[in-house]
Amino acid sequence: MRLYIAEKPSLARAIAAVLPKPQQKHNGYIQLANGDCVTWCIGHLLEQAEPEHYDAKFKQWRLEHLPIFPEQWQWKAKSKTASQLKAIKSLVKQASSLVHAGDPDREGQLLVDLVIEHCKPKAALKQHCQRLLISDLNPAAVSRALQQLKTNQEFAALSTSALARSRADWLYGINLTRTYTLKGQQQGYSGVLSVGRVQTPILGLVVRRDQEIAEFVSRPYYQVEAHLHTEQAEAFTALWQPSEACEPYQDEEGRVLSRPLAEHVVKRVNQQAGLVQSLKQQDKQQAPPLPYNLSSLQIDAAKRFAYSAKQVLDICQNLYERHTLITYPRSDSRYLPKQHHAEAPKVVAAIQANSQSLAKACEDADLSKRSKAWNDAKVDAHHAIIPTEKHYDAAKLGQAERNVYELIARQYLLQFYPHYQYAHTEAIIVIADGLFKATANQIKDLGWKVLFPQKKSAEDLATLPPLQQGQALQSVDARVLDKQTQSPKAFTDASLLAAMTGIAKYVQDPSLKAVLKDTDGLGTEATRAGILELLFKRGFLLRQAKQIHASDSGKALINALPALCTWPDMTAHWETQLNAISQKAQSYQDFMQGMQGQLSQLVEQSASVNAQAFAGLAKPAGNKAYRKKRTNNKGGSRSYTKRAGSSAKKTSRKAKPAA
Repeated sequence: MRLYIAEKPSLARAIAAVLPKPQQKHNGYIQLANGDCVTWCIGHLLEQAEPEHYDAKFKQWRLEHLPIFPEQWQWKAKSKTASQLKAIKSLVKQASSLVHAGDPDREGQLLVDLVIEHCKPKAALKQHCQRLLISDLNPAAVSRALQQLKTNQEFAALSTSALARSRADWLYGINLTRTYTLKGQQQGYSGVLSVGRVQTPILGLVVRRDQEIAEFVSRPYYQVEAHLHTEQAEAFTALWQPSEACEPYQDEEGRVLSRPLAEHVVKRVNQQAGLVQSLKQQDKQQAPPLPYNLSSLQIDAAKRFAYSAKQVLDICQNLYERHTLITYPRSDSRYLPKQHHAEAPKVVAAIQANSQSLAKACEDADLSKRSKAWNDAKVDAHHAIIPTEKHYDAAKLGQAERNVYELIARQYLLQFYPHYQYAHTEAIIVIADGLFKATANQIKDLGWKVLFPQKKSAEDLATLPPLQQGQALQSVDARVLDKQTQSPKAFTDASLLAAMTGIAKYVQDPSLKAVLKDTDGLGTEATRAGILELLFKRGFLLRQAKQIHASDSGKALINALPALCTWPDMTAHWETQLNAISQKAQSYQDFMQGMQGQLSQLVEQSASVNAQAFAGLAKPAGNKAYRKKRTNNKGGSRSYTKRAGSSAKKTSRKAKPAA
C-alpha cells in the first residue's frame, strides 16, 4: 500500500481527487480504489518538549537554571491532534511505500519528516520515501506533480536546516525570555518580556526609527533655479550644481545650508549668457516587475489597500486552499519554471473569465513574450505566486479576496507586455562659471505601465527643447528655492515589510551587509506576518492610523537588552548559515555549537542590567489577566504569558521560543 502524507487536509483532498476511484473516507485518511491511502497532518502534529520535560526543576523560572541546553532533544504529540498522529502511525506500519507531501518549503519539509520519524518506519521504507511537490491545488497541476516525484533524500539537508532553525529559536526564546522576564520582575514588572531572534530586531527597527523622528530637527537648505531661453525663446529650467568650493556650506548629503551663498549665485547668473557644456541623450527601458512572492505582494497590498501582512496571508490562504485560484502563497520566489510558459494561454483565459477589470489587459497580452521571470535556475522547491487555470465566479469572492487576486493576476499579465521605453536627456549648462543641470524623460512606449494609473515624476513632467552641445542660451531669471529637511517617516505595514525583506540596509557589519544584499531577509515568507502580529498583541507595537510605532514597553525592552539582540545582524547571520546547511555547505553541529556559545554570553550579560534600564516598562493593569497566547505559524513562535502580579517562582507557566 502506498501512503501519501499531506501537510493539510485540503492538500490531501486535492491529491485524492486525481487518484483512482471509487474512494472510501475513513477517520483520518482516504482509501483509494487500488488500496493506496492518502492521510494528512493538521499543521504541526508534534511540538518541542517544554523545559520541564527535560528536568522537573525547570518548571520554575530561576536565573540559576539558565541557560537551558537539552542534551537529547524531545518532541511530543500535540494533545489536540493526537488522534490524527495515531492514525498516521497505524497507516505507516501497513505501508509498503511512502510519499511525503509537505508544503514546498523548509518548514513543510521538516513537518512531515518529523511525523515519519516519529512513526518509526523500517529503514528501507524511510530510505525509499518519495517527495511530492505541489504548489497549485487544481487537478491538472496536482496530476503533473504526481508524475514528477522525487526522492525524499534529496531534501534531507533542507530538513536539517529547518531543524536547526527550530531548535535554535527554542533555545534563544526560552533562555532570553526567562532571563529578561525575571530581571523585569526584580524591578516590579509583572508581565512576560518575550525575546526572539527575529521579533526583537524588528521591534528594534521601530524603536530606533521613532527615536530618530523624536530627535529630528528640521533645517532649511537652499537650491538655485535658473530660467533659461534658447535663441528661439524656448523656455526651460535648470538647477545649480554646487562646486567643491561650496563644501564648507553643505551638509553630509550635499545640500547648501547658506542662504547668502545661494543669493550670491542668483546675482551672478541672473540675466547672464549660458552655454550647453555637455548633452547626454539615452534611450532607456524598464523590464516588467517580476511576479509576486509573498512579501512583495504584502507590500503592494499594504500600499494599495492598507492591508496588514497577516490579512494578506489569510486572504492568500483562502484563495489557495478554498478557492484554488492561486498557487502556493508562502513562496519566497519571484520566478517561474520555463515549462509553465506553455500554460500561459489557460491561465490568461482564466483571468479573463474571473476578472472583468482585467479583461482588456488579457486581450492585449502577447503570450508569445517570455519575460525574465521564466528561469529554471532561480526556481527551487516553489515558484512565484500566480493565478491558476481555474475559472471561478468572482461574485463569490469577498472584496478583499478580489483585490488580492487581481493584484496577483495583473502582476502575472505584466510578463506578456513590452518594456517601458523612454528617452532620458541630461544637459549640463555653464552660466558665469557655475554649473546647472536640466533633465527630462520623454516616454516612447508605455509598455507594461499601460496597466497602471500613470503617476509622473518631476523628471517625467519636465520638458526640454531640442538642445545641442555648445548651444548658446540666456538666463532670463534666477531665484532661490527655500527647502526644509524632512524627518524620517514612521514605519507602515508596507515599509516595515520592505525593511524586513531588505534587511541588509539595516545590518551594521559591512561584510554581512554585502552577503545579504541580494539574499536573505529578516524572518521568512511564512513567518513575517505572524511575528508582526505577535508584537502588536504583546503591546510592544502600536498602530496610529497607517503608522506603526513602538510602545513605551517596547522601547524599554529594547533599551534593556544587549545591542546584539536588537539589531538584525545576528539573525541575518543565522539565516545565512541555515541556508548554507540546506546547501550542504555547513554542518548542523557547527551552527548549533556557535549559537549556544553566543547565547551563554548573552545570558551572562544580563547580570549587568540595572534597574534604570526597565524604567519605561508599563505595568499591566492590576486585575487584568494576561491570557495564554499561542501562535503556531510554521517556523513562528509560541509564547505563554502570566496573570499580572504573579511570580515566576510561584508559577508553572511555560515560556515558548519566540522567533
